[in-house]
Amino acid sequence: MKLRHPGKKIEIWAEDEARLGLQPVIRRQWFKVGSKPRARHRIQYKWIYAYGFVHPASGRTHWLLLPSVSCKIMQIALESFAREYVDDDTLIVLLWDRAGFHQTGNMQVPEGIEFFPLPPYTPELQPAERLWPSLHEAMANRWIRTLDHLEEILVERIRALIQTPEQTQALTGFGWILSAQNATS
Repeated sequence: MKLRHPGKKIEIWAEDEARLGLQPVIRRQWFKVGSKPRARHRIQYKWIYAYGFVHPASGRTHWLLLPSVSCKIMQIALESFAREYVDDDTLIVLLWDRAGFHQTGNMQVPEGIEFFPLPPYTPELQPAERLWPSLHEAMANRWIRTLDHLEEILVERIRALIQTPEQTQALTGFGWILSAQNATS
């Protein structure tokens, strides 16, 4: 890759999406012996989708909360990411899975981004998969009334994650990615 893009700094990023909705996320809690814990909830089938981009070597992230997943919305997410992180001196290698809406033939790939598709059915190789438990934890044992309420909770958690890149790096900085990143530097 360095030969095809001489003089460019190469950064390895990963991208994934998660569907989050008005379904309860129940976790165990401590209670006084003999008491009966209660968890208020109401199941609704309404969703919001989190798009997460992560730079595993540093823990930097780029987030979008969007109403659905499709090639068209993926295009919007890629353009938002490219505006923020792509410049003339950097090439971004983006790791992503082979979801149906990741078909690059249907998209205009922003200049400065090259895709590296991961093997099918290997979420354990996808660093961005490690972002979702942090978002689910923010929803745990809470009664979330509306999608707007869910969005408020997610925005608060995303802000906290952006302010602690070292925690994100610890979750997503797989050894093989860090080795590859160091080899391209």
